[in-house]
Amino acid sequence: MKRRLLAALLVSSALVLPAASARAQTVAELQRQINELKAMIKAQAEAQARGPRRAVPVATRPAHARATDAGTFPAAGRPIESAVGRPAAPAPVPHRFALDEPDTWYDALVPPAPQLLADGPGHDARPKTWFERLSLRGYTQLRGNEFLSGDDTAPSGVSRLRSVHDSGITDRNNFTFRRVRLVLQGDIHERVFIYIQPDFAVNVSNQAGTESRQHYTQLRDAYADVFLDDERRTKLRFGQQKVPYGWENLQSSQNRLALDRSDAINSGVPGERDIGISLYYTPWHVQRIWDRLAKGGQKLFGNYGAFGVGIYNGQTINRIEANNDLMTVMMATWPFELDGLGEIFRGQVLEVGGSAYRNRFRPEATFGSTTTLAQGYNDERVGLHAILYPQPFGLQAEWNWGRGPEYDPVTRSIQTRPLQGGYVQAMVKVDHSPVGPFMPYIRWQTYDGGWKVGNGAPRLDTDEVEFGIEFQPIKSVELTLAYATMRRREASISRFGRAEGDLFRGQLQINY
Repeated sequence: MKRRLLAALLVSSALVLPAASARAQTVAELQRQINELKAMIKAQAEAQARGPRRAVPVATRPAHARATDAGTFPAAGRPIESAVGRPAAPAPVPHRFALDEPDTWYDALVPPAPQLLADGPGHDARPKTWFERLSLRGYTQLRGNEFLSGDDTAPSGVSRLRSVHDSGITDRNNFTFRRVRLVLQGDIHERVFIYIQPDFAVNVSNQAGTESRQHYTQLRDAYADVFLDDERRTKLRFGQQKVPYGWENLQSSQNRLALDRSDAINSGVPGERDIGISLYYTPWHVQRIWDRLAKGGQKLFGNYGAFGVGIYNGQTINRIEANNDLMTVMMATWPFELDGLGEIFRGQVLEVGGSAYRNRFRPEATFGSTTTLAQGYNDERVGLHAILYPQPFGLQAEWNWGRGPEYDPVTRSIQTRPLQGGYVQAMVKVDHSPVGPFMPYIRWQTYDGGWKVGNGAPRLDTDEVEFGIEFQPIKSVELTLAYATMRRREASISRFGRAEGDLFRGQLQINY
């Protein structure tokens, strides 16, 4: 009885009595206050027993809505669905109350916690907000080139050993940034995916006479994918994007094994990109093979579909449209699993395909002291590719034929002339070693044809052999060391002949 009386006095003094009251209490007044407190607590307990507190209704998305994760590359594969319907919340259990157990008083008198909203940060099944759907990634390539021998310099009118893919191959350069890329990507709708990529390592010429300036920003990609079916097998791509010509052209430089793309394939679409519209289709069993290869660490070309067609301006990346003609492109590629050929081929995949385009191109040309666009020239090609993915030994080859603009030194004019060339590459994939995964490779390339984006569309005449090895000591770091012996014609209408030389080349790539 003493315990109950003491507890009642404490509660009544906190809830009922004024803080300033200090007069003595009579037994009758004290009994009246205890009775009032007991009635209050009883009423509260009955109210709790009649039913749970009503939660404010929460609006939910329709049951048929979808939310997806796009992955980290354009080759995102199948979408990962996230739940969008909110499960029914369990009814709150009324708090137990006993007058002779003070530990139960607080929960009975204090209002219950509010219900967790469906979009609250701790809700397991909430749909993702727009800023959670976007991701930021990128990579940086630091490169060093060193002449071992050869024509690093030459008299006026004679070709020096240079490459259209690497401005760091000169007689004065040591270290250069080859690429500094950031990618913003993600689903902004269950059927819309966006991809934006600038490059912060672009050189700009003619800033101070003939001296170039480095590390300008250039837009590389800015496109949106609109999926035409729930399974994301068919999509339309709008904006500045890679043109689906050449397997190696479509493969990201972040994934490519050799340091640079081949002259022969890349000369079709230098910069690999243009503004236009593409349609891609990928059957699920093809996507399943690519997913398995990606999981095994293979260097894929990205999800540009097993079949693709597109129309583009035709003047290549970041150049204004120069005629009322469109570049039309088509591509097909198909992976074959070779398990049926015997135990030695178990797990092996051979991918074959081809691509073609038709275009009319206007190269830049200098007349006296004025540089302007020349007339349009026919620009047409067809190419084939084949890749035996290294598991552990692999082969990769591409070849293309066609015609395009090329400078003729005899007539001193640009003409439409035939071209051809390609490359063959062998590589070995070693997944486990004391220094981590590594891939040695050897590649031979050749090309005889015009370089249409150069001033005057100069002719290239390339023969090159490159030996290299790529190390990946940790996932975020890749180191490539290569030796190349080159015979090249410089991309200039004022220099003739072929230069020769041997180079040691190195590249450190940081992925983030």
